[in-house]
Amino acid sequence: MRQVAIYGKGGIGKSTTTQNTVAALAEAGKKVMVVGCDPKADSTRLLLHGLHQKTVLDTLRDEGDDVDLDAVLKTGFCGTKCVESGGPEPGVGCAGRGIITSINLLEQLGAYTDDLDYVFYDVLGDVVCGGFAMPIREGKAREIYIVASGELMALYAANNICKGIRKYAETGGVRLGGIICNSRKVDNELALLKAFAEEIGSQLIHFIPRDSIVQRAEINKKTVIDFDPTASQANEYRKLARAIDENEMFVIPRPMRQERLEELMMKHGILE
Repeated sequence: MRQVAIYGKGGIGKSTTTQNTVAALAEAGKKVMVVGCDPKADSTRLLLHGLHQKTVLDTLRDEGDDVDLDAVLKTGFCGTKCVESGGPEPGVGCAGRGIITSINLLEQLGAYTDDLDYVFYDVLGDVVCGGFAMPIREGKAREIYIVASGELMALYAANNICKGIRKYAETGGVRLGGIICNSRKVDNELALLKAFAEEIGSQLIHFIPRDSIVQRAEINKKTVIDFDPTASQANEYRKLARAIDENEMFVIPRPMRQERLEELMMKHGILE
């Protein structure tokens, strides 16, 4: 069983990318569980055709500690297993607590079955909170992929995430599997992302072009592969899924200084 965490700046399209990649893996016959680690609880919505399933934290609040696995795990597209960790009430507590509680409960309830090929953790934003770093800090996820784009703040977040990976690489055994570019059609974006990945000692594992079909599929509460399996964008997610499935390059990243990141962007004409 491969346990994979997807990180990236908030709003970068991380949850959409995760769900479409999972759909491609499931379509190819892989057994996959998705654990949403974002308090918005939108990491499994497309796989469940729009169902906002009850989160682990909400279930525990309402029903106490004695819960069945069926109460927190729903089956989605092509048999994917879907869980949402959830978060505290707004303005109260640490959102990272939901991740810790959720993973511990899933382990207790036997959700990590032997037939699973993958567990994907869709994790909120930057690694600035110990709770959100939990999948890598505790060695739950051994491989990390970072969703980024050619925008400064997206790469700033990606670089910070690399710092978190490096911090826990020795104790947790976590490694970076690569950078996923979710294109924003920034000038020289492909070249910049390749240069960024090379600079930190990793790889650009796939470049996902921008396509309006992604939004159309979301409006219809589906992944692209479910909405239109013949679309060229569906093939892009299949390529990404295949690249992850066949990946053998796992590294301890070398995060760069802020000044170097800005130099890289200026070299590619992003910053003036």
